[in-house]
Amino acid sequence: MLPESVRCVGVWLVLFFVPVGAEGQQLPDWTGKIRPDHPRLFFNAQTWPAVKQRALGAEHDWYRRVKSRIDGLLTKTQPSGEPEPQDLGPEAAAAAFVFLMTEDPRYLDLGKRCLRASVAYYELCYEQRRTVNWYSTSRVHAILAWDWLYNSLSEPERRAIMSRLVLTIDGVVKAKPPIYRENLSGYDTGFYGVRNCLWFVGCTAFGTDIEPATVNQWLIWGHDENRKLLAHRQRASGDDGGGASPTLGYVFGAYPWSEQNFFYTWLSSTGENIAPDWPHGAWLANYVIWNWIAADPLPLQFGYGDTPHTDNRLPISQLYTHMANIRHLVGRAAPEAAALARHVQSLLPDRAYSSTWFIYPFLLHDLEKSPEPLAPDDLPHARHFETMGQVFLRSGTGADATYCLFTCGGILRQHRHYDALNFVIYHRGFLALDSGTRYEEFVNGQHLANYYAQTVAHNCVVIHQPGEPVARYWGGTVEGNHGGQHQQLGSVVKAFETNDDFVYVAGDATACYQHGAVGRAGQADLPQKCELATRQLVFLLPRHFVIFDRVITTDAAYQKDWLIHTAHEPLIDGQTFRADHDEGRMFCRTLLPRTARLTSVGGPGNEFFAAGKDWPIEAKGLSPEHVAIMGQWRVEVAPSEPRKEDMFLHVIQVGDRRLAAMDQTTLIEEQGRYGVRLVAGEETWEVLFDTTGQIGGHIRGTGATKAIDQPLTQSVAPQSGLMLRPKAPRTTTTDHRPLTTDH
Repeated sequence: MLPESVRCVGVWLVLFFVPVGAEGQQLPDWTGKIRPDHPRLFFNAQTWPAVKQRALGAEHDWYRRVKSRIDGLLTKTQPSGEPEPQDLGPEAAAAAFVFLMTEDPRYLDLGKRCLRASVAYYELCYEQRRTVNWYSTSRVHAILAWDWLYNSLSEPERRAIMSRLVLTIDGVVKAKPPIYRENLSGYDTGFYGVRNCLWFVGCTAFGTDIEPATVNQWLIWGHDENRKLLAHRQRASGDDGGGASPTLGYVFGAYPWSEQNFFYTWLSSTGENIAPDWPHGAWLANYVIWNWIAADPLPLQFGYGDTPHTDNRLPISQLYTHMANIRHLVGRAAPEAAALARHVQSLLPDRAYSSTWFIYPFLLHDLEKSPEPLAPDDLPHARHFETMGQVFLRSGTGADATYCLFTCGGILRQHRHYDALNFVIYHRGFLALDSGTRYEEFVNGQHLANYYAQTVAHNCVVIHQPGEPVARYWGGTVEGNHGGQHQQLGSVVKAFETNDDFVYVAGDATACYQHGAVGRAGQADLPQKCELATRQLVFLLPRHFVIFDRVITTDAAYQKDWLIHTAHEPLIDGQTFRADHDEGRMFCRTLLPRTARLTSVGGPGNEFFAAGKDWPIEAKGLSPEHVAIMGQWRVEVAPSEPRKEDMFLHVIQVGDRRLAAMDQTTLIEEQGRYGVRLVAGEETWEVLFDTTGQIGGHIRGTGATKAIDQPLTQSVAPQSGLMLRPKAPRTTTTDHRPLTTDH
């Protein structure tokens, strides 16, 4: 049970709270649902018994960890005198929680002291115009401490602490100019900056007559912003899974907190469980398993977007907790996704909660009721996450499998580079990789903005137009454009299919190369540089890729370069090169242009060369392997003569370090088509691509167990949910030309 002072307030709980604000201000009807007693945030008088029971039962080990940390702080804290200003928001909340558990006045006193120290620190930071933290987490915990201790604080204490919090946060939010590194983000980002505090303050201080005008305003704004956040993330997740950014450090890290916290606090303050109405977040588990590259000792990722590229480890520290919240919040509304979340938990090497939000484990009373783990043993070989703008391709899910990420489409700019049609290939090492880094981003900001985020750092085609504008990015001032794209969004997936023999995906990124109107003094506006930029990628399972690019420029003088980045120096032999990383090896052969020039760029002083100069990094603390994964080399494939229209045709083969030579390839030229004949052991493949008109082509495969003869699809195969593969026999199709209707 709650302490006596809290229980007494609960007796007087009324069922309807008239929504009238300060000075008779009419408030939205939903504000009448907010309970008038405290606590209100994450639990209340009615739900506290279950929270306490879980802390003493199923999560007793976790509670002992929380209490042990607070006991340690208790021995170090002086009981008299005003505490020094310091950020002790999480400690204040933990002490408040332990007080409610034990009714020991020592923890009440500690919670109050930590709360006063935190408020003083926030005020000091504001006075000095410096940020408390990029994240709102510690400040939200201070608000939780106030809410949980409400009934044990005197009225003057309540007013003094909350009023100071409100005035300080209000000053930070309204500061002109904005305080450096104070995160003011909203619903379409992670929403974990200072403005995230407004909902928590509004929710707990509503009806207390403390700073009522501001509190009421924040309550309404916080509610509306969180509702917009849910709608945005529902759209971003689509029917595949994902989140508000395809950069995994965010979507697997802090991004889920805001929506989970809103679900929990709306439930505790109003009694309404809205989480089942928004089950999109449950499919984050699906996004996890497709980004997961099996490796020893820890899983890896492709390194997409604003990933530092120091080790490309999959960011897993928050995943156990996120999956637990999914199981609890939407286990009944989305049972298949919840079962997959439970499976993800079983894959994690460290099956422990994150301490960032220590309260979560005590709220999970439906955790054990969630479905049993679902191990997806029969997934397709590729998955198209439409809203995230990514297609994942893989031959399997083990350490010896081949993994590929193809970037095209999508609706999210957040932490996304100028990288449409980029591909990344992993086989026992990062063989064709995303290059550059955000390591020490405040020191290496010019590298981040001028190289890492730009098209030149990716496995794409660049088109060099004299005088073209820069493509701006955060972190630094962009000084030049190395022939790159100008738009993060605008590419379109034109075709996609997956089966047991091959995966095919095609995309059009023409719109990404358009820079818009660029005026020139005394001259006509700078014309656009690109009329067409398409890429078709065929993954012949398990270790061959055929990649065909069509690029048409508005001026033959605009040089084109086909780029591929490697960890170590590539060895070029004619039209073929070899590159190794870790235990993996890649061969890449250029078939078109016929007389292409292959040039390696990299090595000391040229690792990150773009727009006429190198963009070096401060690498203090990094090992040679860390720097290698950032991509120290690239191969540039350029036509030997200037033309408006060029086609690039490449075959990539991957294997381990024992792979001594590339399989036999032969260029095929037919009427209106180019392609390749590839002989791989007992199998022979012919992959052809249309050179004019709509994106299309044909594929033939013969061998001991297959007979394939069919056009490359011109439609995008729909996928949603988990997409376990149906057990169906393979069919053989006859030869016919591609369809003429664009789907």
